[in-house]
Amino acid sequence: MNLDTEMAAEKRHLSECLNVVRDNIRIYEQKEHDYQQEVTSLFQNVRKGEGDSYGQLLAGQSILEGTRNSLRKNRAALEKAYFGRIDYHDKTYGLTESCYIGKNEVTRNLTEVVIVDWRAPVTSVYYENELGDGSYDVPGSTPIEICLNKKRTYDIDGPELHGYYDDDSAANDDLLVKYLAQHKEAVLGDIIATIQKEQNQIIRDIPFKNIIVQGVAGSGKTTVALHRISYILYNYADRYRPSEFCIVGSSDMLLNYISSGLPELDVNHVQQMRMDLFIPYLMGKAWKKKFKLIPDCADASIRSKLPFIKKLEEFLAQWEEKHLALTDITDKDLGRTIFTEENMREIRRLNPQLSLLQFEKLLNERLNARVKFLCSDYEPDPRKAKVAQYRKYFNSDRFKWTETQIYIEFLNWMAGNDSLAEIPKTPPDVDHRQQMDIDELRAGHYDIYDAAALALIYRRILMKKDVDEFSQIIIDEAQDFGEMIYYVLKQLLPDCFFTIMGDVSQNIRYETGMNDWDGLKEAIFDSDNDSFCLLSKSYRNTIEISQCAGKVLEKASQGSYKIQPVIRHGPEVAQIRTDASRLEQTLKDTIRTLKNKHHETIAVVCRTDTEAAQVRQMLELKNEDVQAFHNGVMVLPVTLTKGLEFDAVVLWKPDDQHYGMNRKEAKLLYVAITRALHELYMIGDMEMSGLLT
Repeated sequence: MNLDTEMAAEKRHLSECLNVVRDNIRIYEQKEHDYQQEVTSLFQNVRKGEGDSYGQLLAGQSILEGTRNSLRKNRAALEKAYFGRIDYHDKTYGLTESCYIGKNEVTRNLTEVVIVDWRAPVTSVYYENELGDGSYDVPGSTPIEICLNKKRTYDIDGPELHGYYDDDSAANDDLLVKYLAQHKEAVLGDIIATIQKEQNQIIRDIPFKNIIVQGVAGSGKTTVALHRISYILYNYADRYRPSEFCIVGSSDMLLNYISSGLPELDVNHVQQMRMDLFIPYLMGKAWKKKFKLIPDCADASIRSKLPFIKKLEEFLAQWEEKHLALTDITDKDLGRTIFTEENMREIRRLNPQLSLLQFEKLLNERLNARVKFLCSDYEPDPRKAKVAQYRKYFNSDRFKWTETQIYIEFLNWMAGNDSLAEIPKTPPDVDHRQQMDIDELRAGHYDIYDAAALALIYRRILMKKDVDEFSQIIIDEAQDFGEMIYYVLKQLLPDCFFTIMGDVSQNIRYETGMNDWDGLKEAIFDSDNDSFCLLSKSYRNTIEISQCAGKVLEKASQGSYKIQPVIRHGPEVAQIRTDASRLEQTLKDTIRTLKNKHHETIAVVCRTDTEAAQVRQMLELKNEDVQAFHNGVMVLPVTLTKGLEFDAVVLWKPDDQHYGMNRKEAKLLYVAITRALHELYMIGDMEMSGLLT
């Protein structure tokens, strides 16, 4: 088949697919109308209290939601029906197949698959396999052996087929660069077509494991995490519900940014929480009222590390031993030992996950059953009396302990045993929490590491009911928190699997966050099945911006993780130094220039919240909700830009006063620079920071 004939055949196929999509849209629009009327009618019946209308209403709402979801998918397919095609021979079943791959599945008459969903197992062939013999995995089954004959990538815009590429890699470099050159929103829409092999392997890895992903800025960590959620929910629908997933981040800004992409990936009803709210949430509803977050205290660099939380574990083990005081339980009336210490310790060994109160409940149940058996020949009243005697033999609940009380006793124990001296400090040395205002703790004012310590106390001593709400936890920008946080989460959620994304070169909390991954591996990994993955290639920045970031990265991470940029050129990074009197006008002129270039998202990145507020006022921007990501101009402190990206970035006053020559400031400057997709301007009235040379 010559090229013109093949192009004509491809255009004809696209037209046929779009006709199916249009038919589906008409069908689903009519169904939506009918189901909406039915739901409205059922709602009125429920209000009147008629029959079993409530159950019918819930079922009707579920059907309506499914119909709207199908309608949304087909409308999206009208904009871009598919992006790839694979032709292969299935050796296992002896069939030759041709699959067109799109963001969403499209069927004809609800049965015949016209476009295959990108999450289907067979599509991994498109992302990973080279031409020739290969295989793909099917969850819960054996690999399917194939011979791949063709892999094609399409450039489609609505009804127009602009071209296609036959290549041995999933996303042809020319097409990838074309996508990356678009505005941020366009990039998000096309990312499924350009998932790279190393990203795809993380997305499609089995869900029954813990994964840590170290990815440089712009390597697609957040995108990979969201696609992994979508993939798991699609392929393991019999094992997981969306409500069992929780995305945990460091700020509302980051979570809002993430959540905006979830509907596009067919992901709904997934929970999202800031880390400082997630930990008290796991301790029960009462903690919502008890908890008040304060900034990290002076010694947080000590408490953020694993040795601190291991010391707390040691203290709590002693606490349990002291208050249980396990010895043989002998009853004089019965004339025998009811329960031996050896037996009780064996029960403890077999149930290490139980808190002290849960373990006492179990011991009381075993003791109660034993007493009933030994008194089986007694008269009813003496038997009841004897059983009542041992009903709450173990009863630490009577002490009415609180997490805060036990924590303060631990801090006193630490100081009295000089245990603090054994814990490595991050310079400069700092005083111990015990020497600070304990009244803050008593008033319920905790920093994030206090909260984690309280959560471990709750888990080991006071918990009465296991936390089983979540099965999969996805943590973005994980490096911003110390490894003790993750140790505690693993103890609170022992049956949960964690996908942890981060970049230690972007640790903006240098003293308390993670500057390497060793401690986190120790805290989270519990089997050889767990994985540590690297994403080194940056898809976000132009070569010019990446080179600028690379200078700072060398000082931020001492060369640990280097950027491998995708070859995409743009304007040189602009460094503008002007008089203080002209700064405001220079900033306004720069933003006007960027708007004239039709950049949809522009960020002015400042060093502090105070400076951001001043610049916002300078630009006469409204007192917007700075936690909500939106198009247009945003003025943000560098700490709030983590995990975000913008078409253009203006870096405000990147001089030595704002970004000094040390690793902590280098990490902040690296974060600020790497937010820019296409253009980066640096504006100030002093010489640029030495980190940039």
